[in-house]
Formats: sequence, C-alpha cells, structure tokens
Amino acid sequence: MKKKRVSVFMSVLLAGLSVSMTAAAAETGSADGAAGETPVVYMTTDLSAEGLLAVYGALEASPSGNIAVKLSTGEPGSNYLRTDLIGDLVQSFENPTIVECNTAYGGSRANTAMHYQVAEDHGYTAIANVDIMDENGSMTLPVTGGSNLTENYVGANFANYDYYIVLSHFKGHSMAGYGGAIKNISIGIASAEGKSHIHSGGTGGSMWGGDQDAFLESMAEAGKSVADYLDGNILYINVMNRLSVDCDCDGNPAEPDMHDIGILASYDPVALDQACVDLVYSAEDGASLVQRIESRNGLHTLEHAEAIGLGSRTYELVNIDE
Repeated sequence: MKKKRVSVFMSVLLAGLSVSMTAAAAETGSADGAAGETPVVYMTTDLSAEGLLAVYGALEASPSGNIAVKLSTGEPGSNYLRTDLIGDLVQSFENPTIVECNTAYGGSRANTAMHYQVAEDHGYTAIANVDIMDENGSMTLPVTGGSNLTENYVGANFANYDYYIVLSHFKGHSMAGYGGAIKNISIGIASAEGKSHIHSGGTGGSMWGGDQDAFLESMAEAGKSVADYLDGNILYINVMNRLSVDCDCDGNPAEPDMHDIGILASYDPVALDQACVDLVYSAEDGASLVQRIESRNGLHTLEHAEAIGLGSRTYELVNIDE
C-alpha cells in the first residue's frame, strides 16, 4: 500500500514521530522488527465506523474459525468504546464473540453476573455474543524468556477461540501510565487470578504495593505468552479518542484535555503502542497524558516487551487517508 498525502497537522505529528522512531532504533541498535522486517502500523484520522473498517481492511487479514473480539467492557461512566463506532466491524465477522475477563479490583465487573449486566448496559450484547472468559476459572499459559513470570493465568475460555481481534481504547492509566494493545492482551485477557499475579510482579504479594517495574515487565511477559500461544492468529487495533489520563476501569475519569487523534492497526502490539505513544508525545496538547505515562515509567513496558521479543518499537507508519 502506498503512503498517501496527509494534512498539515498530521505532517507535523509525523515529523515528530520520525525522531522517536530514530531514538527507538538507536536504543536497540537495529531498525529491524522481530522477524527481520520493520512492522507496519496503519493509521486513519477518521474516527468513525467507516474509518475503523478502513484501517482494519488495510491489514488485509483473513481471520477464520471462532473469532474473539477482545475489548474492555468498561466501568459505567467511563470512556469505553461505543457500539456506534465498533458495531460494524464486530458484525463484519461471522458469529463473533466479544470477550473479556472479570476485574480484580472490585467495581461493577468483579462479579460475572454483574459483568454481563454491564456488557448489556453498554450495548455489547446487542452486537455480538459476550463471553466473560474466566467465568469458569483460569487456564495456564507458559511464559518464556520472562524476568518475573513463568506462568500466566488467563480466562479458562481463552482456548475456545481461533483468532483474536484485539480492539483497544488507547488512553492513560493510573498504574501502568497508559493502556493499549499490550495491556489488553495481558491484564485484559488474564483472569481475575491472573490480574493479581501480574500486578504483584509474579510474587503473589499485594496488587498495589509491589515493585512498579516488575509490574510493567510482567504485563509485557503475560502479553507475550498470549501472542506465543496464538502463533500469529491475532491482530491489534488502537482507538485514540477520549484521551483521558484515566483508564476505562475508572468510572469517573478525568475529562480529556487533548484532541482525538485517530485509529491505528498493526500485527505488532509493541509497534502499535509505540506509534500511539509517539503521537501523544508529538501532540501540542498532550502534556497531561505524557506526564501520566512518565510518572509511572510507562515506557518501560515497551522497552521490556521489545527485549523479550513481543515486538518492535521501530515501525513504519502508513496513513491511509485520502
């Protein structure tokens, strides 16, 4: 696919991205992706159902079998992904299932019955079947090459699906700094038990008082266990709207103080999250979200994810807009 002309605003952002991409390559000593090729991240500034379909189409994916759409159902009052944006994409698949796992922090989604009610209230049951994957407990995935985890506990129903569409709302997060594709396949696919395991850095200790870098590294390690298990049967889409410093797990998030940016998609979760981070850093009004990311050392998740082979922080950004 050829690169297309972009607006003056996007040109400024993309100029900033080239600096970040060079820095990432300098840190790693290579401009190559995990498979020896620079991963491509596709982008549109069209934050609509049509834009979402278009950026998905740019991936030229051919998912088959039982297809899971992994998203965050979101706490009531949060900036969860609305069905008027995602419904057409979800329903473009044959018999899709929206999948999620229970929380480990309380709230409206810690109990399976309550969680299904939230999914219904947010309109998800109207566009697809919904499966709270840890309704029947956990299954274990091995973690290879990790510094903190040797096992990752995901929802027991995880193995019921052949292909995963990972649809994430990119935004800030009170503990991780930001949330995107890596968080969605780690904390998001982890069972309630698995979430506690990741948050504790694999120690089994407190979710809230553990070592911060161990938590960030454990997210990358858990995410890699999911990607390894699926062996390519997964793709990633990040929606960059309602860019609050707070996560969709917060029912009373801070009002965003920066503009919406667009929708990005890739087969590489590290490249995708890095591109989103770079767009935030390049934005003139991104200071609050940058501060949230840096105050939690959020970039360390990307550093560790690349180091263990989950993906590449160096990427090619292709804008698909006319």
